[in-house]
Amino acid sequence: MSGETIKLKISPPVAECLRPGQSPEERLRRLENASALQPFDRCMLIFCLMRDGDHGVKAAAQSAFSSLPGETLLAVAGSQDAHPAVLDAIAKVHYQREDVAETLLENGLLSAPARSFLQKIIEQRSDVSDVSDVSDVSDEPDEPDDSDAAVAEDGQEFQSKYQMAQVMGIAEKIKMAMTGDKEWRSILVKDSNKLISAGVIKNPRMTEAEVVALLKSGIQNDEIMRLICANKEWVKNYNIRKALVDNNRTPVQKALRYLATLNDKDIAGYAKSKNVSSVVSTQAKRILLNKKR
Repeated sequence: MSGETIKLKISPPVAECLRPGQSPEERLRRLENASALQPFDRCMLIFCLMRDGDHGVKAAAQSAFSSLPGETLLAVAGSQDAHPAVLDAIAKVHYQREDVAETLLENGLLSAPARSFLQKIIEQRSDVSDVSDVSDVSDEPDEPDDSDAAVAEDGQEFQSKYQMAQVMGIAEKIKMAMTGDKEWRSILVKDSNKLISAGVIKNPRMTEAEVVALLKSGIQNDEIMRLICANKEWVKNYNIRKALVDNNRTPVQKALRYLATLNDKDIAGYAKSKNVSSVVSTQAKRILLNKKR
């Protein structure tokens, strides 16, 4: 969040939560109890704490803002009492919620950069929907392929999940790794903390296609490799087994076991390959030789 000063009109309940002189611990308690407030007040309190001077309070508030329920978001998104900065923040974090995006676009208080940003996202989603193949349909919503941030036409950068991850605490990252969407998983699987990156592998929404892509990326995390190998459903997938053989971090005994389940063409490729360990290459030659006898 920027350091600019924003003048907000807040209700007495929110003002009480933000009264001067409170310790960071007290502000965190106020944040934890924000759900007891009316939807509009709840959002306002969290938004204000997202600009808190204490790093821990700010990070916790950002996480809470990203988890706001739909009813709260819609109540604020459609309100004529909402400050444009609050509407912009909702657009930045919750742009993938179609109902919220549409409600924001109907609000005349939404800033021009935020409006342009949402319209661009909706257009991208429409384009993807028009050309997608029926066989590629998944249970997850289409997600824009923007990198670190989506940028509005005037150059204003909207806060991305990557930027949010930079200020989140370890516990928050672990929770998000185990429950977050595809974009969160792609970010947190690269985290240097193995508890966080391994949490992504435990996420029930993790797809086999993501596992294959992760293995092909040359992942060097031994804990992630162990968890993938331990998933009986995943190793039933031919492409995952092949990707495990390709990856030099796969335990040798596991790699040899998966190698034996591959087709002759792929085994022949490993017999000639210089990109796998000599143990795998030698075993591939041995398998082919035994099949010729």
